[in-house]
Amino acid sequence: MRAALVEHNGEIFVHRTAATPAHDDAPAALVDLIRSVIEMSGQRTAGHAVVGLPGPVDYDAGMLLWAPHLPETWTTVLTNDELTNRLGLPVFIANDADLAAVGEDSFGAGMGTPDVAYLTISTGIGAGILCGGRLLRGRRSLAEVGHTVIDWNAWCAGRPSTLEQLGSGSGMALAAAAAGMGDLDARAIARAACSGSRMARDIWNRAVAACAVGVCNLVMTFSPDTVVVGGGVGRQEDFFAALHAMVVSRPAHRPKDLSIVPSSLGDVAGLAGAAGWMAATSCSLEWDSGPY
Repeated sequence: MRAALVEHNGEIFVHRTAATPAHDDAPAALVDLIRSVIEMSGQRTAGHAVVGLPGPVDYDAGMLLWAPHLPETWTTVLTNDELTNRLGLPVFIANDADLAAVGEDSFGAGMGTPDVAYLTISTGIGAGILCGGRLLRGRRSLAEVGHTVIDWNAWCAGRPSTLEQLGSGSGMALAAAAAGMGDLDARAIARAACSGSRMARDIWNRAVAACAVGVCNLVMTFSPDTVVVGGGVGRQEDFFAALHAMVVSRPAHRPKDLSIVPSSLGDVAGLAGAAGWMAATSCSLEWDSGPY
């Protein structure tokens, strides 16, 4: 978990991290982390909080719908109302990729670009889309590209088939375990690939290819001017370079001026996104605005 006090221009004043709790009372740990940031902020005060969560969000109801990497019970307590009551500040929950997309569009690699698609490749894979500086969403968050099927033969056979299953850090780890390589994360697989392991290199290359497909699908679906690639895996120089080369080498009906760039905000993209959240989502505040 990450929490920060952020000014309107995206500047981060106080930034703290804490391990995501394994117990059921997630809001207590999250609220404690947010409060600790506020207490460290000196004379600055927070007007409201924006909380990014790793899963689809019902924006109208202010609730997390589901999150594959969090306990199921958390969906009932990670809500606008519950967190507002516990924190004593107005709280808006958001899909974490949407929040990071707003950060990159407002203050990062997508700044000054009309239409931006943000793709995060990490433990999971998510995306957020901005058109004309406004977040693309309906009642619910959109662009759950990580859970789209990119290998229909595997899908029919019940094997890993989605972009997240084939291209994410967790997907690479599962592939390594299935290949008898043991308990390796994406970084360890990358090191093994660089050290000459053919098996690790195959897993790495398949993940790159899967994510290249994901980028192409985003481009064909939303026609952005810029695709920003973030996440712990996506920002790795070798991974991004191979991904970029594969996408541009494939003939496609994409914008001629399409730009594919790495995230410039990195791990704080979502935190910075809180500063641009109200403008990008057409939310209005009935209280005095302050840092987030």
